[in-house]
Amino acid sequence: MNLLFIGDIVGADATRYLIDSLPGLRERHRIDVVIANAENCAPNGLGMTVGQVDGLLAAGVDVITGGNHSWDSLDSLRALAHPRVLRPLNLSEGVAGQGIVCLDLAGEAVTVVNLADACAMRSVRATAGKFRPAYQAWRQADKRGTVIVDYHGDHVIEKQIFARAVDGQAAAVLGTHTHEPTAPLHLLPGGTAFVTDVGMTGPAGGVQGFGYDSFVDALNAFGVPFALPLPVPVDGPICLGAVLLEISGGRTTALRRLSAAA
Repeated sequence: MNLLFIGDIVGADATRYLIDSLPGLRERHRIDVVIANAENCAPNGLGMTVGQVDGLLAAGVDVITGGNHSWDSLDSLRALAHPRVLRPLNLSEGVAGQGIVCLDLAGEAVTVVNLADACAMRSVRATAGKFRPAYQAWRQADKRGTVIVDYHGDHVIEKQIFARAVDGQAAAVLGTHTHEPTAPLHLLPGGTAFVTDVGMTGPAGGVQGFGYDSFVDALNAFGVPFALPLPVPVDGPICLGAVLLEISGGRTTALRRLSAAA
């Protein structure tokens, strides 16, 4: 099985880029399964719209994952109701959405688990007081077949420890959230692929895909960069943050980065 995992999609331009290019990528690289984190794909970079979800799935994305921005858009509840859209699993009952899905893809069972760390979720109003430890949720989850984890988090060490703890149980632990791709691609002894952060699929030239002016203005005026409203995604060439994995028998045998030019 060839599996493509796409890091945080930022903004409408990046979404359109993927919708246009994904069918060709799937054919060129003989991709069987596509998972994409789309929590920032809305036009303002916060959450996702139902139209974008429908477009990504129609273009060839099999499962959409999320994170701390999954509840930010006006469309969030409708988007999270889709059976192939996930948000972090490690939350208490009563939060909209689901955190795990098992599908028959490429002729075998594939389980996708979406997790997050406490730092990424600390300011999410929709989940206030409902965060649970990621490893606890993992151990309680019903996992079958090839298991892929989107670990949405800030802390490198937490991602690394988690990946080692599940080595041999998951085919891959793939980090999202920071929008900054990490260079090492790890293939752990038990067959688990690990990438600390896959990186952003979005416009280059800003701050995590967003315009930097209001951050800098806020820093100059108030001493903190988040005192003004978050800017919209910046205009710039779209970079692709993605990894391509070869998986056999629920274990990864090879992985590499895939760039926009590939």
